[in-house]
Amino acid sequence: MSKSVWLAWLWVVLWLCVITIESTSALSSENTSRFLYPVLHYLFGIDPLSFITWHFFLRKTGHVFGYGMLSWLLFRALRITALNSRDPNWSMVWALVALAGTAFVASMDEWHQSFLPSRTGTVRDVLLDTTAALVIQILVFLLVRVRKRREKKLAADDAGLSGTPDEHSDNSVTTHFK
Repeated sequence: MSKSVWLAWLWVVLWLCVITIESTSALSSENTSRFLYPVLHYLFGIDPLSFITWHFFLRKTGHVFGYGMLSWLLFRALRITALNSRDPNWSMVWALVALAGTAFVASMDEWHQSFLPSRTGTVRDVLLDTTAALVIQILVFLLVRVRKRREKKLAADDAGLSGTPDEHSDNSVTTHFK
């Protein structure tokens, strides 16, 4: 196995470690509010009542970012591991495995949290995490598609097949003068 394959999977493992640490009691809502409130109050003047809403959205944004990143890292590792597909940039199998893997990790994370007194495991969080993973996979698909179109256009331009008449070609002369 090549160094790039090992490195891609190492990033997945490291990110799983981050998720595992975030799943502990140390980063429960009560504990994160202890350091987030003073920071947000100092920077933005947020009062305690407004902080409750901001804290909720910051924590859910953390879910979206964390599991979106896991989805992307899984896709990337699968892509690097299996570059022998028809399209070396995107595969439905890679996207589905990354999505399923992310949903599995989210489910296990919430299940684990349900055993901790300071945490709550919810199906809503699993759905949020899986939705974030799905959005990332859709974005990867769209970005690969845009890149392919751009590369095709550049290749056509280089070959003189862009479809736009060149200043010096006969195609730029109107039919009246041919």
